[in-house]
Amino acid sequence: MKVSTQPPETDLILPTPDGADWDGLTIHTHYFGFSIPQQALSAFIYLRAQPVYGLCSGGVCLFRGLDNQRPLDCEHIDYRNTMPWPTMTANSFTTQNGLRIEFTEPGSAVDVSYRSIERDVSFDLRLTAITSLLVRGHVMPGEDRDSDRAAAPGGSEQFMHCTGTLTLGEANYSVDCYPIRDRSWRQVRTEAPNDYPPVGWTPMCFGPDLMFNQVGFEDPAGDPPPIWKSHFTLPADGPLHYFGYVVVDGEERQLTSVQRTVLERHPDIGGATRQVVVARDEVGVTHIFHGEALAMAHLPSWPNNTFIDSLYRWTDAVGRVAHCTYQETWYQRFQHVLKTRRTHR
Repeated sequence: MKVSTQPPETDLILPTPDGADWDGLTIHTHYFGFSIPQQALSAFIYLRAQPVYGLCSGGVCLFRGLDNQRPLDCEHIDYRNTMPWPTMTANSFTTQNGLRIEFTEPGSAVDVSYRSIERDVSFDLRLTAITSLLVRGHVMPGEDRDSDRAAAPGGSEQFMHCTGTLTLGEANYSVDCYPIRDRSWRQVRTEAPNDYPPVGWTPMCFGPDLMFNQVGFEDPAGDPPPIWKSHFTLPADGPLHYFGYVVVDGEERQLTSVQRTVLERHPDIGGATRQVVVARDEVGVTHIFHGEALAMAHLPSWPNNTFIDSLYRWTDAVGRVAHCTYQETWYQRFQHVLKTRRTHR
């Protein structure tokens, strides 16, 4: 079954209720990232719009290495919870804190730029698509339950070639990497406490002939088993991933199973620092990937959950290397599991 795609014009939609009765928790989002692996440096770029309230949140987080236990440990951060609705043109969005997203060719090319208001930090990036706009399922558990199907919620993600420049204080860097971008529209994403084990998002691009992504839980039967195994129970008859796909030589394939095993977690931040992903696609091919974190940061999110972004070095079965984000989120019960382990180490 071919992976579904979204039309290019979905890049530009940022709809408002216009008198309709929308859930107050309705959101639209845009995520971008980039990395400089040789510097163990990674970027998290986010726009989260709340159309019912006419507000947005987001900004830029730049982090380096593995010692970023708090958001303020980052190399640079300007992430704001409350800003006015983005300034909009026919093909661009600009936030109050200096982030501009311009779709020069919707579905295919986007320019992302940033100018820090308080510090000498800026970047200018051109991202060019190397896959279609692939339909993305829900990321946070509960979105599929809470979103109104009649409102036509949606999501997409796309692997990109990203080039440009970054100024970080007195240092200037060239950017040339293969990140993923994603977005949501008309999703209902509650900030209420939830009760499930950590969820991980594992995009990776080895080249035009091999790209992979999935979002889901660790395998309870993994070796070693998850540290949460005695604290959570997953449905016995359900898959471990919400959605996933692999692109092989331009062919987009659905995943039929994913077994993700975390081998090691950061002793303080708690995010996975080493893991293995074994996935089987719809034509019966098994894909195996080994990953290790080069950078990691605890970044801003809702007070009721934890959000970890990482720069990962992935290796495939023949030794090729990909660098991409790995993102993980969890709620209070798992945080208490981590807290107990820290207390007894």
